[in-house]
Amino acid sequence: MPATLLAGPAAEPLTLAEAKAYLRVDHDAEDALISSLITAARATVEALTRRLLIDQSWRITLSAWPASGLVVAPVNPLRALTAAWIVDAAGEEIALPLDAFVADAARLPGLIRVDRGALPAPSRPLAGIALDVTAGHGEGADHVPSPLIEAVRIVLGHFYEHRDVPGPSAAFPAALDALVAPFRVARL
Repeated sequence: MPATLLAGPAAEPLTLAEAKAYLRVDHDAEDALISSLITAARATVEALTRRLLIDQSWRITLSAWPASGLVVAPVNPLRALTAAWIVDAAGEEIALPLDAFVADAARLPGLIRVDRGALPAPSRPLAGIALDVTAGHGEGADHVPSPLIEAVRIVLGHFYEHRDVPGPSAAFPAALDALVAPFRVARL
């Protein structure tokens, strides 16, 4: 089931000042580069762990209600289901009551339980169901586990040091795997 990003994080896990201090950069000439590397480092840690660090809004698209009544969240940690609807044959969106769903944010990956008996079937055969969710550790860096913040720093440093290397860059430092391993979300 695909998930589409609706709104990215409101902040990054590292500020520009924190990143520059970590990289020991004391000039402003590379601020744009460092800012983009912060985003790339966050995205890399998110890909390695299958966790979103800072809260983001995503849309999960389904073609039918699952027979089990459970939707496994493709983005984690799941925090909340914010909207749900189906698309009818005319292409109109019909809002669904959120009380027909239960979001289990306590587990990884998160689950959304669907009360199939209380919900209509979509008229559109493909991508006729949409569930909007919020996923992430919280609204700011203070909610992100500190080992994941350190992982972002390590990736940032790696990207900064190897920015001029053509082709595939050198392997990440071994410490990175030790930091992210306990936070990886298993695929079901």
